[in-house]
Amino acid sequence: MSTFAAAVLFTGVLAYAVLGGADYGAGFWDLTAGGARRGRRPRHLVDESLAPVWEANHVWLIFCLVMLWTGFPTAFAAIMTTLYIPLGLAALGVVARGAGFAFRKVLVRTEQQRLTGAAFAISSVLAPFMLGTVVGGIASGRVPADGHGDPVTSWVNPTSLLGGTLAVLTCAFVAAVFLTAEARRRDDAELEIWFQRRSQVIAGVTGAVALAGIAVLRADSPWLFDALLTRGLPLVLLSAASGLAALLFVRRLAPRLVQGLAVLAVAAIIAGWGTAQYPYLLVPHTTISEAAAPAATLWALTMVAAVALVVVVPSMVLLFVLAQRGSLESH
Repeated sequence: MSTFAAAVLFTGVLAYAVLGGADYGAGFWDLTAGGARRGRRPRHLVDESLAPVWEANHVWLIFCLVMLWTGFPTAFAAIMTTLYIPLGLAALGVVARGAGFAFRKVLVRTEQQRLTGAAFAISSVLAPFMLGTVVGGIASGRVPADGHGDPVTSWVNPTSLLGGTLAVLTCAFVAAVFLTAEARRRDDAELEIWFQRRSQVIAGVTGAVALAGIAVLRADSPWLFDALLTRGLPLVLLSAASGLAALLFVRRLAPRLVQGLAVLAVAAIIAGWGTAQYPYLLVPHTTISEAAAPAATLWALTMVAAVALVVVVPSMVLLFVLAQRGSLESH
């Protein structure tokens, strides 16, 4: 039961990495679009694309938190008492980002729009970076089993900084691919080329950082490095191949296929990390079974999670289908 609960939790992590990642990445392109005149059209596309789905994407964050603190309470306590600084900053980023995105649509004064727009864009980089440092701190073994680890070095370290940087870059890559497809759906050739070129650039930068990260992991997290080169290697290679294919064929394949390759690249590298870390929840201190709640709690949690997934997943699929068909644009 503990392994099954961990698999359900990890499924939520994958969903949030892809859907929430695309959501954050759109904010990255909002931030880097340029001045008010030059960046007006890309920002408008970001607004139109995110408006129907941006709140729904963060359902998975709540799902992951509930699964973690209910199914693995000791690990949750250890993570929260050690990594409370980056987690607090990530939460601040999520709140500021949502407020900025909502209020910049209704404010009429230019300076107020710029302030709320800046809050949305900057927080879209801050939140995934901080979440990436949390993953790096856990994966590199800097969260003690009993919690209360070093509040600074647990996330200010080479592996965490690498994780934060890759989180921002992969979010930007997925978002650029999705926005390229959205621009094509709207028959906007200029914006399609604009996002297409940026998806190629960001894919190249992400690949370069990932290659440099090999040396970082080897020096700073040898246990994780060895696990990625053994159990996690097939998934790492799959991620690299998918990302490279999306980079090379972004102009030749249908947008849906390129989107699929981008999603596969992100999902595979996340799955590679999970496979490399198994059976530990807190590397290398606590295994999944050691951190698990009593069996009765896990059974109840599994049934509730199953009901939630049966209700939420079809609803989200319908939402995305309607959004892609343009059925929600009038609202």
